[in-house]
Amino acid sequence: MAGKITVRQTGSPIRRKKDQRATLVGLGLNRVGRVSTLEDTPAIRGMIAKVAHMVEVVEG
Repeated sequence: MAGKITVRQTGSPIRRKKDQRATLVGLGLNRVGRVSTLEDTPAIRGMIAKVAHMVEVVEG
């Protein structure tokens, strides 16, 4: 069983590339301040790394 990771969106997707906006939607984020809890997998870690300037890891 994989662990959980909680991420919070801290930056706006306005004036960002389409793939970065799509990554935020894939993480379940689309508004500053929104929090999402996800499975801690390499794919999710990669998505977080792609938009690291717009999100922060709260737990995990």
